[in-house]
Amino acid sequence: MSDMFDGTRIKPARRIVSLWFPRLSSDRFLRVRPVDGPFVLTLKESNANRIYCLNVEAEKQGLHQSMSFADARAFCPLVLSQPADIPADERFLLALRRWASRYCPWVGLEGRDGLTLDVTGSVHLFGDEPRMLSDMRQRLMRAGLTARIGVAKTRGAAWAFAHYGEEACPEGPLEEALAPLPVAALRLERKTDIALQRLGLRSIGDLIATERAPLTRRFGPGLVMRLDQALGAQPEEVTPLADPPHYAVRMTLPEPIGLSADVMAGTERLLGPLCDKLTANGVGARVLMLSLRRVDHAAQQVELRLARPLNNPARILPLFERGVTAADAGFGIDQLRLSALQVETLPVQQISHVSSGGKDQLEDLITRLGTRIGLENIQRFLPADSHIPERSFLIAPAAFSEPGGPWISLLPRPLRLFPPEPIAGQGPQPPRQFRWRRMRLRTGRATGPERIAPEWWLSDENWRSGVRDYWRIETREGRRLWLFYTPQNPGWFVQGEFA
Repeated sequence: MSDMFDGTRIKPARRIVSLWFPRLSSDRFLRVRPVDGPFVLTLKESNANRIYCLNVEAEKQGLHQSMSFADARAFCPLVLSQPADIPADERFLLALRRWASRYCPWVGLEGRDGLTLDVTGSVHLFGDEPRMLSDMRQRLMRAGLTARIGVAKTRGAAWAFAHYGEEACPEGPLEEALAPLPVAALRLERKTDIALQRLGLRSIGDLIATERAPLTRRFGPGLVMRLDQALGAQPEEVTPLADPPHYAVRMTLPEPIGLSADVMAGTERLLGPLCDKLTANGVGARVLMLSLRRVDHAAQQVELRLARPLNNPARILPLFERGVTAADAGFGIDQLRLSALQVETLPVQQISHVSSGGKDQLEDLITRLGTRIGLENIQRFLPADSHIPERSFLIAPAAFSEPGGPWISLLPRPLRLFPPEPIAGQGPQPPRQFRWRRMRLRTGRATGPERIAPEWWLSDENWRSGVRDYWRIETREGRRLWLFYTPQNPGWFVQGEFA
């Protein structure tokens, strides 16, 4: 028995997989909106649009990355283009990282268009290495993604084979497998690559045969470090991304509770550690969920949507009172769970003795009203960049918008604005007397006209009649109205009233 098993454990050989997506941006876009023919994504660099990513058809037409888009149109007039979306590409790569975790738990990012997987010890789950690579290739092909796969003992060698060599590392020492590859396969900077080629060191084999001391003096320790990492002489680990923080706490009670005061006391104890975690990460909760588990295994949920992201337990706790009071405790509650469903980054604030209590009270009031009628139903007016009266403001939910600046206008505008209401009048001068809303009014003072032309780039049925001449009318009866006259189709209308 001792001859068959001596208590030692055989450590599996290290295997690193490098996934490179050379057309990540264009593949992401074409998966949603397929295009027949040459297609490129452009990015503005140094006041010029250049090709950021392109498909196979565009490469066949002689186009390449970093090429000026004007030159690309000259080479291929039928090329289609769209602006590149770097944040969307980053989110897509993170989604691919989550997908790649089906092969191993250690998945890290490799630049903007690659992934690195440490599949040591997980290859047998798919049969063998060729079957695992075939599964990767087929799934990516069905997803419409172009990918090149490299496998080796080290991270640097796997990257080199994915970008410049074969798929898997050939049998034999790494020095022999990497020797024919160009020096750029060592993940070097562009200027270092050009300098090495000018010295006649064009392949990794040339670097291996060269004395290291002159290379270190000429290019620094980074070149030798990259070579050692590829050959396995210097370790290089795969660092997976950290899991996002989980904002949830719970409390299991030894005895069931049923009073609202007891539930609020438990909620207060949960808010402390939850808000401490929010504060440590520089975020605030926007949506909170309090789950109350009853002894009959039913659950009551109290959702709190805040007008502003908060991490202050003293301000959050009173806002739960209405929802906790309305909850049905049944035969008792034996567990409380508080979680932040939506968090937002809080801006950095200057600590001073000046209190912002007025703003805090307004946000708390919006939250209290929003729990009853909905946060979307509490709205505010925001200024808009338009000289048209109907387009000079926007209506947005107060909880999801910041107060805008003052309305910029050279002439005063009425506080109340309503759809135009016709009145009797003739000629371009304001009528001396007129009837409006069953009231007989007499003009005491008229200021104007202020001619406002329609915005020709927007289609508006109410302004197709042409320009309007606006007048500020002070009536002898005390009304201060805003009237306008339409020269193209003569007529007088009242559209607003000053305070």
